[in-house]
Amino acid sequence: MPRLPPAPRLDWAYFLDVDGTLIDIADTPDAVRVDTALLDLIARLHRASAGAVALVSGRALSDLEHRLGALRLPLAGQHGLERRDAAGRLWIHAAPPEAKCAIKAELAPVLARHPGLLLEDKGLTLALHYRLAPHLASYAQRLMVRLASAADAGLEVQFGKRVADVKPSGIDKGTAVAEYLAESPFMGRTPVFIGDDLNDEHGFAEVNRLNGISIKVGKGGSCARFRLRDVAAVRRWLEDALKCAK
Repeated sequence: MPRLPPAPRLDWAYFLDVDGTLIDIADTPDAVRVDTALLDLIARLHRASAGAVALVSGRALSDLEHRLGALRLPLAGQHGLERRDAAGRLWIHAAPPEAKCAIKAELAPVLARHPGLLLEDKGLTLALHYRLAPHLASYAQRLMVRLASAADAGLEVQFGKRVADVKPSGIDKGTAVAEYLAESPFMGRTPVFIGDDLNDEHGFAEVNRLNGISIKVGKGGSCARFRLRDVAAVRRWLEDALKCAK
């Protein structure tokens, strides 16, 4: 059975998913609200750990920056396809724009027939959300797999909680974690990855490979070695790390 994680330490490197991990999932991506208590918690952890905190999300980098306001820290967006390091440099793994446009065109009549489906263009990836139409889950998943394969452009489908993302193959949250760990201030620290979704499994696997701390939030199968019940439990666990700084 998955265990509760050990007491957190400030000399670890923290990689944190956002939706479903730090904030509760909403019906649509735009409906989520980042509260001031979370922003304060992340800011304090970032300072206390000498900057070794990064958010690793499926959201676009611009979306994350908008929701974080004045808070500045390392961010990886779109499952690692875009990444801002601790020095503020931006790294991008480009996706073929022609393939993305072709997939959007194929999806247009589907979206017209099924208003419960929502297409999110994140810039480098396309996400088909079916949270408002869960009965279309299998259809949406098969459709995105077919479109990604037909594009013949090195694309793959990343499944999440009632969402299917078409993205370039070979780049994921695990590669984002590996890239951060090759840089200051993350280098040489024990890595921690916390996530709740299928697209976080790459991050768990990379951290496990390095004998780090992988934490699954909520129920469901996972390769993570530890488990926290929900968003509130994640926040309490991170608060425990800050007790070391008092």
